[in-house]
Amino acid sequence: MSKFKNAFSSVYPTPQKRRKNYYILSDGWKLNKKNISVPYPPQSKLSFFEGKTEKNLSYTLDFPLPENLKNLPKGSKIYLNFCAVDQTAEISLNGEKIACHEGGYLPFKAEVTKLLKETNNLTVNARDALSHKYPYGKQRKKRGGMWYTPVSGIWGSVYLEVCGEDEIKSFAFTPDLSGVKVDIDCLKPCVIEVVLPSGKKLVKNKTKSCYIAVPDDEVRLWSPDSPYLYETKIKNDTDEVKTYFALRTFKTEIVNGTPLFLLNGKPIFLSCVLDQGYFEGGIFLPENPDEWEKDILRMKSLGFNSLRKHIKIEPEIFYEACDRLGMLVLQDMVNSGSYKYFRQTVLPTIGLKFGLDKRIFATKRRKFFIEHTLETVKTLFNHPSVVGWTIFNEGWGQFNSDKIYSLVKAADPTRFIDSTSGWFARKKSDVKSEHIYFHNRLLKGNGKQVLFLSECGGYGRAVKGHLFAEKLYGYGKTAASAEELTDKFKLLIDEMIIPSLKNGLCGFVYTQLSDVEDEINGLYTYDRQVLKVDEKRVKCLIDKVNKLFNELHSNT
Repeated sequence: MSKFKNAFSSVYPTPQKRRKNYYILSDGWKLNKKNISVPYPPQSKLSFFEGKTEKNLSYTLDFPLPENLKNLPKGSKIYLNFCAVDQTAEISLNGEKIACHEGGYLPFKAEVTKLLKETNNLTVNARDALSHKYPYGKQRKKRGGMWYTPVSGIWGSVYLEVCGEDEIKSFAFTPDLSGVKVDIDCLKPCVIEVVLPSGKKLVKNKTKSCYIAVPDDEVRLWSPDSPYLYETKIKNDTDEVKTYFALRTFKTEIVNGTPLFLLNGKPIFLSCVLDQGYFEGGIFLPENPDEWEKDILRMKSLGFNSLRKHIKIEPEIFYEACDRLGMLVLQDMVNSGSYKYFRQTVLPTIGLKFGLDKRIFATKRRKFFIEHTLETVKTLFNHPSVVGWTIFNEGWGQFNSDKIYSLVKAADPTRFIDSTSGWFARKKSDVKSEHIYFHNRLLKGNGKQVLFLSECGGYGRAVKGHLFAEKLYGYGKTAASAEELTDKFKLLIDEMIIPSLKNGLCGFVYTQLSDVEDEINGLYTYDRQVLKVDEKRVKCLIDKVNKLFNELHSNT
């Protein structure tokens, strides 16, 4: 086993719901009887797994009872938490089955209080056949082009955590511009303590649901330029959680005849970059969790105020960094179902859009997709950085999109929804979503939905010494230098983005932050070692767009 230090072993996995007493299970794992570094997936270099990755993966871990989990107060509960296991998992502790889970992107847990012993054996039997019944994203058995190396088994942190007898199960923050509504799922009423900017504490006693009004002189609105977070503690006699919230609103609204995005009641242009969350060493995970923060800062230094998290759900550490650093997030759902390249990419690109949406039968895949979508909304609800949801992308697995729009809007009326990003639109969506590659053109709104260029760019540039594979993939003619790639970006801004502002354009998503395997259309190389454009020129261009947008809507 390599002496590589697993950076995830010392990082709290869920920083927005932090408890005092926990233990991360990262060392000593075996997969099919061979050593593996968890939580890195077995296909990644950083897992140091030397065995063959098959459909069935049998993980085992022998571990002693941690000292901090001994002699706990009476009634304490110990949970075993998994941040992500792809695609299905059956969990056993000391010979007893404790949990089964389907879907590879969301966290789950099981209570193990009475099963823990001085010496413990944990077994995780995972299965990943890349079934289209479950969300699978950009994974494919044979990677290539816009499809990437598949990820199997455990790829999120595994940890034990102690809750009190009167467990605080969950909580939800619904903010406005002067306070926040708090709803707590708990056995007994709780005390809520909010630390105000002045250092004073605002306290609500014995409540499960309340509205906390922040004094006017203590109001700090959250925005990309000023991402203020109110440190908060929720506690009762036996349980305590440290968390945070932000004061901000985000909505779509027709103002002076133009549908707009409004952040805190003011128009905002979303200068957005596509972020797929892939890394050369760990595939779904960076070598160090700090790399997520570095990616966010890379985007901000180029002038972007938002990212579109594309067909992947990240561990909570990522979203906490977005909250803290002030990066708006448009979150995609992870697609399931088949993807037909000719019908769903080639034909729509040339204007021939024949999407099918209505599905009569409620198959397991469709039921699970709805369940997974609603659970994603619930999981990420408290993150102020998340301002929008993308349900379907380019028709991939699309069905009954109007119905699902209504379900998501009912679950979360505080964010906008791009129900059919790219094409195959139906009646219900908060945005008129366009994907434009290969050519720049003037975009036109419809006066009802926010005009949003949800994908564009994708220009390739190969950087020698920083390529993942010999066979390369990108959109259009490859740029030979940073100057040439920046020139292409400038043409996109000058020929499509700026002229479309007068028609109501409120944002664009540039493809993409970094190269991913064969794809060489990133602003950075896959290893993040080379910035492939002129940083100052790109930022100046984005700043110019923001300035023109603000001037256009200055009276709003």
